[in-house]
Amino acid sequence: MKSILDPKRTVADLKELRTLTADENGAQRVAFTETWAKARAWLRKKVERLRGVEIHNDEAGNFWATLRGDSDQTLLIGGHIDSVPNGGWLDGCLDTLAGVEILRRIHAEYNGNPPVTVRLVDWADEEGARFGKSLFGSSSCSGKIDMNEARNLKDKNGIHLVDAVKEYGIDFEKVKDSGKELKHAAAYIELHIEQGPVLLDRDLPLGTVVGTFGVERHAITFRGQAAHSGSTPMSRRHDAFLAAAKMSPEIYRIAERSGGGVCTIGSCTTKPGIVTSVVEECRIALDQRHLDAGALARMLSEAKNASEKFAAEGDVDLAWERIWQIEPILFNNQLIDFCDEAISVTGAKPHRMPSGPLHDAAEVARAGVPTVMMFVQSLCGISHNKIEDTKEEHLEMAMTAFDKLADKAIRWIARQGRLTSLARGR
Repeated sequence: MKSILDPKRTVADLKELRTLTADENGAQRVAFTETWAKARAWLRKKVERLRGVEIHNDEAGNFWATLRGDSDQTLLIGGHIDSVPNGGWLDGCLDTLAGVEILRRIHAEYNGNPPVTVRLVDWADEEGARFGKSLFGSSSCSGKIDMNEARNLKDKNGIHLVDAVKEYGIDFEKVKDSGKELKHAAAYIELHIEQGPVLLDRDLPLGTVVGTFGVERHAITFRGQAAHSGSTPMSRRHDAFLAAAKMSPEIYRIAERSGGGVCTIGSCTTKPGIVTSVVEECRIALDQRHLDAGALARMLSEAKNASEKFAAEGDVDLAWERIWQIEPILFNNQLIDFCDEAISVTGAKPHRMPSGPLHDAAEVARAGVPTVMMFVQSLCGISHNKIEDTKEEHLEMAMTAFDKLADKAIRWIARQGRLTSLARGR
């Protein structure tokens, strides 16, 4: 007799974790801190109740719970229990605890022996809140981590990442060895709150994520000439801020033309930065994102052309510096179809959408593992904030749909394995 998934138990687990690791300002599970370690220990106790499930941490500090099946081919269910400071009660930990509940269901249904191996992974430091670099555990596992960059990362107290992770049993120089965990991975699925307003605005509880945006992130510096603000006529100024300011409305026009992209100027600093001086130097940070690589490249080109035009108009110098870049990541078409079907089973209308924020799923997909994500609606479109919330009925609906997706993925992996075996038999 099949066991019944218990979505209410997942909601109860989420509330228990909130009580354990949050205060009046929100969740405090910043990776590589005592509160994060407490959450990890709590998670481990939840999983240890499933007899026969193997538990270990890999070289990058990722937590793995493995239910061995008839086949080594593996379904991965991923998430992250770490949070930003003063974060919400669902970001990341919903993924992980949904995986725990599905592992419970599969363990009971197959009496601890499913047709394929099923693994839950809690990725280490998805948020990057302490050291300013996201996806530490998953990028280590995918092999895409920039080791030189990571070696130089420090927190606000000057502590290096390499020293901080050592306190949690991680030898930084060996973090890429965690890549062996993906050896038999045949599919990866992840459930996450949307963190934005798209599903809310469409009055839809669930969405199928078709991929994650590519990102171009640059610092743009305009350099003019400092001059006295009282004695310098407007016509004689070389105002770096004026040139930079023209970029603000222009990036909105660029995004509008792109057909689905977004552009953001997230910071602006000026020198000398005093009220009595024309701005000599203005540095802005530009973030551009799109699901289509060609469209992203055009957005970048248009921004560069615009900056050159504004610099020439203001008779100021211009410099661009790339801060970071990642290509768009497209998820697996078959798993996308399965996700749509799983959402339909709940009575909800499927809706396909890209993810603007990056997730661990993107790193797994970059490693060549067939991947898909499911989103559940966020109230007010707010995340990384203590007021982050989702209706409990939608959380329960998401659990049901996510479980159906897991079941479809298991059957797909098993079917592929049988076809491979038949082919070899010939």
